[in-house]
Amino acid sequence: MELDGARVLVAGASGVLGAAIAQALQGRGARLVLAGRDASRLDAVGLDAPALVFDALDLERCAAVVDEAADLLGGLDVLVVAFGIAAFGPAEQAGDLVTEQLLTVNTMAPMAMVRAAVPRLEGDGTVAVLSAILADHPTGGMAAYTASKAGLSAWLTALRQEQRRAGVTVFDVRPPHIETGLADRAVEGTAPSMTAGATVDELVALVVDGIRDGRRELRYDLRERAFTGR
Repeated sequence: MELDGARVLVAGASGVLGAAIAQALQGRGARLVLAGRDASRLDAVGLDAPALVFDALDLERCAAVVDEAADLLGGLDVLVVAFGIAAFGPAEQAGDLVTEQLLTVNTMAPMAMVRAAVPRLEGDGTVAVLSAILADHPTGGMAAYTASKAGLSAWLTALRQEQRRAGVTVFDVRPPHIETGLADRAVEGTAPSMTAGATVDELVALVVDGIRDGRRELRYDLRERAFTGR
C-alpha cells in the first residue's frame, strides 16, 4: 500500500504505541484521524489531525468513531487498533467484572471497530490490530489477560480467511512485552518482573512497514528473540 496520502484512523493514539505509530504514519505522508480516550493526550501527540474521543467500554461508540473518521477523511484506507488494558493474578482470583472489562476492551472493542471499518475499506484496505504475544504463549498469572488477546487474534485469523477474496488485508501484530507503562496501570494485580523484548521504535517501524508491505502477521519468536511474520 502507498502510505503517502493514505487515509488512516489510529485508534488508541492517546497511548504510547498508538501515538508513535500515528507520528510515523504521518511522517510517511498519511492523512490521519486520531482517536483515544483522553482528549488532552491526543492533543499532546502534536499532530495536525482531527481527534475523536471514545471509551473502549462503549462498543457502539467504538463503531461510530470509525464512521466519523471515514467521513472526515473522505474514505478509509487503514484502521490501526493500538489500545488495551492488562490484569494480573491467578485465574481463580480473577473476578467476573475484571474479566468482562478485559474482554470488552481487548477483544470486543477492536472487533467492533474492525467490523465497522471493513465496509469502508472498499475491498483494498488494511486493518492492523495489536493483540499480543500472549496469543501464542498463554502465560500463568495472566489467564484472563491471555484469553482476551488470544480471542482477538483468533478472530482476526478467521476474518482474514473471510476477506481474502474481497482484498482487505488483516494484519495481526503480536508483540512481546514493551515498556509503555501499560503493565503499571493494570486494572487488577501486580505485573511480574518482565524483560522488554523490543523497543517502541523497533515495533513501530515494523508495524508501519508491515502496513506498507501488506503483511498479515507479525509475531515474536522467544527462542530467537526476534520478530518474524508473513
